[in-house]
Amino acid sequence: MFHHIELEKRKPKLLIDKGEIVLGGNKQLKIYERLDCKSGKRMKKENRVFFKSEKKAIADGYRPCGHCMKTGYNE
Repeated sequence: MFHHIELEKRKPKLLIDKGEIVLGGNKQLKIYERLDCKSGKRMKKENRVFFKSEKKAIADGYRPCGHCMKTGYNE
């Protein structure tokens, strides 16, 4: 898991391009979402974390977003 505030300004984009970041999350709410989720884009940097995989997000105790991951959320 990567914390947004700990990354340099351009680093998230580089990690996304390399495939090291595929999901975002809210550390306060323990929710993970797709990187293009509208809810995630409004999030404060202090609360934003990034994951390499859905498996890692779940292992860290996060649940799917109800907006962009409705199928996973409903399960």
